[in-house]
Amino acid sequence: MLALVSLVVREYAEAIEFFTGTLGFALIEDTPLPEQGKRWVVVAPPGPGGARLLLARASTPEQLACIGRQTAGRVFLFLHTDDFEHDYHAYRARGVSFVRGPTKEPWGTVAVFRDLYGNLWDLVQHKSPSGNRAAQAQDR
Repeated sequence: MLALVSLVVREYAEAIEFFTGTLGFALIEDTPLPEQGKRWVVVAPPGPGGARLLLARASTPEQLACIGRQTAGRVFLFLHTDDFEHDYHAYRARGVSFVRGPTKEPWGTVAVFRDLYGNLWDLVQHKSPSGNRAAQAQDR
């Protein structure tokens, strides 16, 4: 099981605020690592299971250049929901920028939004609880 994905961010505070305040993720851990001048900051979307995000503050020019471009403009992460309409409208009300509005597909509903840094995410609700593997693997 994939447990943790690193997301390169500009600053911890703004990233924590976006993921917890705007997207409703939980702050799982925020541990200072003074010997490295960093923090171990982990957030997770609501619901059971699934991968968590390590908010990794950029510390080199190369890392700074990757903020918001971790997948060169492709959808980076897929956020599953069991109430698409509620989450879509709540995110819009909190200022989340959707670059592609909701579309109904044979396997479910999807919309594409930008995170604080410009990375693209799919907000997805599958028709079946386990999801459609072909849809998940589709080239977006």
